[in-house]
Amino acid sequence: MGHWFEAIADHTGSAYLRYSFTKGTEQEVGFIIDELGLRPGMRVLDVGCGPGRHARALAGHGIEVVGLDISERFVALAADGAPDGAVFVCGDARTMEYDREFDAVVSLCQGAFGLVPGEDGEVLRRMAAALRSGARGVLTAFSAYFQVRWIGDGDDFDAVAGVNHELALVRDEDGNDATFDLWTSVWTPRELRYAVAAAGGDVVSLWSVAPGEYARNPPDLDHPEWLVVFRRAGER
Repeated sequence: MGHWFEAIADHTGSAYLRYSFTKGTEQEVGFIIDELGLRPGMRVLDVGCGPGRHARALAGHGIEVVGLDISERFVALAADGAPDGAVFVCGDARTMEYDREFDAVVSLCQGAFGLVPGEDGEVLRRMAAALRSGARGVLTAFSAYFQVRWIGDGDDFDAVAGVNHELALVRDEDGNDATFDLWTSVWTPRELRYAVAAAGGDVVSLWSVAPGEYARNPPDLDHPEWLVVFRRAGER
């Protein structure tokens, strides 16, 4: 049985890139490049790459990128006309087996981390394992503070598990709507620090951000996402 997100990806296809939260790709990538000190020729793993918007933008800066996603539809879209330096593979972030192969690892916009409630720690562990010595990773995660503050009328929030369930209305490329169940993990900064530590990592920094507005904002209640920079435990 596939992951529940695959049905959403199959339906939405390229229409995914019409959503407003996808419009800040260049700003997000610029921030990540600066935050991690990425340079042309470095190798980056994009976990849960979706249609490849971040991976393709990174490749445009001369960075070699491997984009991994569980959705065959999204991987096909990402690979279609991909720039030099960007390759895409279909795979499950919970079972990927990269070992110290990358100069950076990213999982942005709930690409993989956050969409497998109860198994997010395994995704994080495998992301950390993919990092070369001294390299760093970046992930974004939904803020539990923001979620509870702005909970939707139709949302079903599990306060024990820290998981929000909603019926999401998704539009395909031809404008046809369909409703899907969507489960997302939400986090506090303390929980993220524990999760990173349990995965064998150390948190370098943790910021409050919004899509297309990545910045070094201290943790607050007003931004929908956290951006976490981490490294393997005990490494500098």
